[in-house]
Amino acid sequence: MGGITEHIVQAFSGNTLTQYIGCFIVSMIPLIELRGAIPVAYIFEGLNPDGFNLLVGYIIIAIGNMLPVPVIFFFARKVLEWGADKKVIGPFFRFCLEKGHKGGAKMMSKAGRGTFVALMLFVGIPLPGTGAWTGTLAASLLDMKFKESIVAVMCGVALAGIIVGVLCTLGFGAWLGIAG
Repeated sequence: MGGITEHIVQAFSGNTLTQYIGCFIVSMIPLIELRGAIPVAYIFEGLNPDGFNLLVGYIIIAIGNMLPVPVIFFFARKVLEWGADKKVIGPFFRFCLEKGHKGGAKMMSKAGRGTFVALMLFVGIPLPGTGAWTGTLAASLLDMKFKESIVAVMCGVALAGIIVGVLCTLGFGAWLGIAG
């Protein structure tokens, strides 16, 4: 165990409640999300086997990962569009919008009517740059329906949770080397 994972574990290893809070907070951090929170939950379960319940941890992590999704869906695009013409932040915001539109158009041309499945797999396969935050922003830029987007992202989060959980169970040390 090393790097950021060690700092997170040290910061939140006081008692079972603080461990659950730590998992919740980590699951809401962009780019880390559920993929980083589940390995932390496995560490807490190893440190506190009589107190930390892994199933409860999974549920808390999934809720924490999904909590920002509606805010991202409704406001991230508006913020990017608002900032696109600003002097200091404009170039970065325009880059994000252009990248999102190009990526979305490419996904739409390949997925056709299968955008739900494409979004679910994008969120669900735990690779760098994928996840609930990025998937929700893509759905917003693609003008997908809110309900369809939320369900696809939720299914993707569940899939990612299963994949990361299996990886942690089969080779915990190797996964931590990748995650942090």
